[in-house]
Amino acid sequence: MQIREQLEEIFDAAIAAAAEDGSLQLDTLPEAALERPRDEGNGDWASTVAMRSAKLAKKNPREIAQIIVDHLPENDMIASVDIAGPGFINIRLAPAVLQSVITEAREKKGDFGRGTIPEGQRKINLEYISANPTGPLHVGHGRWAALGDATARVMRHAGYDVYEEFYINDHGTQMDNFGESVAVRYQQELGRDVEMPESCYAGSYVNEIAKAIIAEDGDKWLDADPIERRNNFRDRAYAYELAEQHRVTERFGTTFDCWFSENSLYEPDENGESAVDRSLKAMDEKGYIYVEDGATWFKSSAFDDEKDRVLIKANGEMTYFMSDVAYHYNKMERGFDHLINIWGADHHGYIARCEAMLAAWGWPGALEIMLGQLVNLFRDGEAVRMSKRTGEMITFEELIDEVGVDATRYLMLAKSSDQPIDFDIEVAKKKDASNPVYYVQYAHARICSILRRAADETDATAAENGEMSMDELAAKVIPADVDLSPLTHESELALMRKMDDFENLVALAARDRAAFRLTHYAQDLAALFHSFYTNCHVISEEPALKNARLALVDATRIVLATTLGLLGVSAPAKM
Repeated sequence: MQIREQLEEIFDAAIAAAAEDGSLQLDTLPEAALERPRDEGNGDWASTVAMRSAKLAKKNPREIAQIIVDHLPENDMIASVDIAGPGFINIRLAPAVLQSVITEAREKKGDFGRGTIPEGQRKINLEYISANPTGPLHVGHGRWAALGDATARVMRHAGYDVYEEFYINDHGTQMDNFGESVAVRYQQELGRDVEMPESCYAGSYVNEIAKAIIAEDGDKWLDADPIERRNNFRDRAYAYELAEQHRVTERFGTTFDCWFSENSLYEPDENGESAVDRSLKAMDEKGYIYVEDGATWFKSSAFDDEKDRVLIKANGEMTYFMSDVAYHYNKMERGFDHLINIWGADHHGYIARCEAMLAAWGWPGALEIMLGQLVNLFRDGEAVRMSKRTGEMITFEELIDEVGVDATRYLMLAKSSDQPIDFDIEVAKKKDASNPVYYVQYAHARICSILRRAADETDATAAENGEMSMDELAAKVIPADVDLSPLTHESELALMRKMDDFENLVALAARDRAAFRLTHYAQDLAALFHSFYTNCHVISEEPALKNARLALVDATRIVLATTLGLLGVSAPAKM
């Protein structure tokens, strides 16, 4: 149980005791609901319960605060309590309570802050990076990759059961257009004068696919039937681009439990029914399908959508929305209880109709949409839109190539998804404190350096060469029964307070789908460590204080590494 939760139990007991003996006349007992005071000089925790209860208790808030303080049960957690201002109750903890955070972090290591919640038993489908397999992933896809992956990591750490899914937009005319694009480039590479239709893809990557086919098949397809050639090239180009998307996302550290093909929604099962058929049938049975002017409509206006939506046009052509209907029904068929989709902000208009379809089947509230704003690329403050190498759109992989996975991930996650990201390439490459990911990673590397300096030469060399983990090294240089009581300096206490916040931070970031908060936490923790490093010597102190401070920096290392790991960012041992 977290320190805050233990304190809240103590204060809840005091409120209950005051109500029981008549000191407080309350029909409903308020919760203590502790929070961090804005000024750390006021203590470790504060409660506004007295001010919140004044009207119901018909007493002055300061009087209520004093009654609560007088009824506090005996405990070894609270060193002192002060009543301030209109009725704030400020609590200062006994140092040993904060010091226990060090022990917990060092014992749990990567499991520090891990939660278990009843809601975590729901099976959650998290879908992100919905992309056409007709070209390279762009920078916007990179933001969804970072956001989706970090969201899944944070939610799992908080106790949720999360399944990650990539939706492949491989149904429709764009796939035939892609095949035809390769066919045109194939002919051009072999000297034939043909023009690229406007509906086709003209990127240089299409030339590369055409060249690969020539290397494999020569001019075999030059005079082949155009439809057969297009279909052959379509399938090969699709396989090539999908493999590239797999490779790039894996390089980025983002892996999926499922790569789901849109086209599979239209393929019949052993009973001759497709997912499209089943979803329509289920919606029709609920009474929300009707035919008008030859088209098949979904009565989405019955669920607060602004108008009904066409699923099948009068000419028999399926709408894009029909795929959405079938896909979401398929997810629920697969046993998921809650669906989270990460979409670009330009899809805002689709939310109401998609929520309506789940409600029509009897699953209201099962769909949750996270909207993400765009990424604006800059170089030294100047907008960048084109690749220097190709003169075309900068791809996701080109950005990774230039600034690295860690910087790309961290900066893509630095803001809430509903805010645009201004990503300055040159800032991301800097090796100084102006680059936030470098600043945080450097704190971790500095701690590792302290632990190596505390070790004997053999162990330090083994750790330097990666032959010994930092956990193993820390266990060697810090006594198992280390006495933490010397840790009373304000810089030390500040680090412990911040580490104590971690579990609650993860729980709230998971609940609110707000992984970006961990970037702020990482920077705050790193800043507190750098301040500690300036104010407190470690290696040169007498043994008891040295060992206690080594334990503190080791715990800080673990929490920093865990925070970065939830963001998908590495924690280097040296830089």
